Parts: sequence; C-alpha cells; structure tokens
Amino acid sequence: MTEILGYPREDGRKGIRNVVVVAYLVECAHHVARRIVEGANHTDIQLIGFPGCFPNDYALKLMKRLCTHPNVGAALLVSLGCEGFNRNTLHEEIDGSGRPVKTLVIQKAGGTRSSIDQGLDWVLSTQAQIATQPQVPMGINELIVATICGGSDGTSGISANPAVGRSFDKLVDQGATCIFEETGELIGCEHIMAERSITPELGAEIQASVNKAERYYSKMGYGSFAPGNADGGLTTIEEKSIGAYMKSGSAQISGMIKPGDIPPNGGLYLMDVVPDGEPTFGFPNISDNAEIVEMIASGAHITLFTTGRGSVVGSAISPVIKICSNPETFAQLSDDMDINAGKIILGEASLDEVGEEIYQKTIAVSRGQASLSETLGHQEFILTYKKFDAIGPACLPSH
Repeated sequence: MTEILGYPREDGRKGIRNVVVVAYLVECAHHVARRIVEGANHTDIQLIGFPGCFPNDYALKLMKRLCTHPNVGAALLVSLGCEGFNRNTLHEEIDGSGRPVKTLVIQKAGGTRSSIDQGLDWVLSTQAQIATQPQVPMGINELIVATICGGSDGTSGISANPAVGRSFDKLVDQGATCIFEETGELIGCEHIMAERSITPELGAEIQASVNKAERYYSKMGYGSFAPGNADGGLTTIEEKSIGAYMKSGSAQISGMIKPGDIPPNGGLYLMDVVPDGEPTFGFPNISDNAEIVEMIASGAHITLFTTGRGSVVGSAISPVIKICSNPETFAQLSDDMDINAGKIILGEASLDEVGEEIYQKTIAVSRGQASLSETLGHQEFILTYKKFDAIGPACLPSH
C-alpha cells in the first residue's frame, strides 16, 4: 500500500496539500485579493478572507489557525489599510510558523492595479518556491478528519451518516483524530453522548453545550431544521439529530472543542459551533461552508460531507469528500458525489462495505488524489463574526 506523504511544518504537523492562501482582511480588499487568485489561475493558490471591519477575537483566532494550517505553505495578506483587523498580529503569527508571508496594503501599494500586479508576482514566485519542498512519510495517526451533514433527508440517518460512523471507528482505531459537529443538530442526543464520554465531567460539558444550543435557537427563533429537511422526509429536530449523531460512530468521545481549538491527541471530538453568550451575530449555523471552515481551523485535513438532498460545495485549504445518502440524488448529481451511500438503501451494499469505501477514499485523498469538489474547482469559504469563551479543562480530560 502506498504510504501517505505529507509536507512537514515547523510545529511538527504535516499537510496533505501545499496551498498558498490569499487572505483579504476586510471586504474592501476582497476584489483585489480575488483578482490576484484569478490571475494566478492555479489550484494551489486559493482565496480566503474576513469581510468585517471592526475587530472580532474569533475571526482573528480562526485566521491565525487557517493561515498556519498544515495544508498551507504560504500566505499573502491583503489589507485596505484602515480596517480594524489586526494585520500585524496575523503577519507575525504566520512568520513565526516558518511560512513565507507578505502583507499587501492597498492604500500604500498604489491602488487596485498596482496591488494586483504586486500580489500576483508574489504568489506566483512563492508558489513555485514552496512547490519544491520535499515530502516526508505521514502516518494515519497524524490525520485529522472532520464530518458534516448538509441538505439532510430521510435517507441520511440510515445510509451515509452511519457509514461515515463506521469509517470514523476505523480511523480512531488507527490513532487518527476525528471531529464531528454540531451541538445545534444533536438536540435530544446529549444524554447518549454523555454516556460515551471518557469522563463524567466531559459528559456534563457536552450536555451543557447542547442545552446552550437549544436556548440559543429558541431566542433566535430559528433552528437547524430547514424546509428542505421536511421536503426530504424528516419530521422533527430530534429525528434529524439522531441521523446526524450517527456520523460519530461508536468510539468513546475524547473531548469537546470549539472552532480553532486543535485536538491534542488522536480520538473522537465533538465541536461546539454555537456561540457563547446572548445572540449577537445572527444565525449560528446557517451555512455548512462556515462550519467546514471552523473544522479546518481546528486542523482538519479532510472533511467528509454527507448529503441527502444534494450539495455541490467544497472548500478552500482542505479537500471535501461528498457522500450521498439518497440513490435518486446520486443519479442526478453523480458528477459531484465521491461516494454513493444510496447503495445501502437499495440493498446493494452494507453499512460496513460503504464505511470501508469512505475510509479508503479518505486515505486516497490524503495521498494526493483529488476529491470531486477539488476537480470541479470548488473553493468555497465563509468567515463571519462569532463569540466563544475558552473551553475548560473538563473538555479535554486527556490533555
């Protein structure tokens, strides 16, 4: 079996991709950053960014984690010049990680055309430079794999989601780190997860996080149960939650993290994506893409995305593998779906067989095989305002 080869980083982690990110630090710099990426026209030069103008600790933390992600080899920061984002702190973080970094300030670089030209020269020369970096052997126990469900329907909880759970069990057994989310779609499952936690204290933290999500949604007047879920045959948030929960497999839960927290050891981790405190910044989980970004910020090399109704998205920085639960949807969107878990519904494959297929696909993508979303050029990215308190020691009992 061909081994995984990774790009070594100074912090000891390894990446399965070697991307140059072009990061805008305010919406006013978005156009320039996008034109730089478009001009480069290279799959390993990708666009990320934060549109807001006043500071947000969550956004700064995530941008630090994203720009120093193992899959990232270099970063160009594009600033207008007067925004509230702390570009100097972000630049220092990236520079301290040993990666090439440049901050381009549009107000000092001569405006749009000059900034695009300067940025394009830098990313092309830097990408050529890091492309020569040698790779080193990488173990499965060094992988971080995340999972999310989007566009769920009545088939999700009985095919794709439990099949991902089977693949998670195998990865955890081999020492990998697996992350499942989200507390807002696990309402009604909190007691089950508490029983699976490695300590009672962790179980209590998980129950509290789900209760927080329920209160948050109640105050917002909008939960994670969407009209599309109902059209697909789901009837209640509890029914949707049970299906979403199946992605976690059967391993003990080793810890609970929040966006940007990097799991300290291998094992299974729950990510709490619902903001802390009173509702401030809008819907907590309105976008699957935002949650993919949050899991990437916690180090995910790959995201396993299950869908019943169908979704065509991917992500910048880390590959997304699409797993379709519904055979009819797979027939309509086969060009976007890596795995047909609908075979389980038709009686053509077992959960274990599809779980093994997902596991093998995860390893193949780790070795450099492009997922379909990568092949199609999907590089979606969303980062907005949120607020989180730091996790307590009970959340990571083995740390």
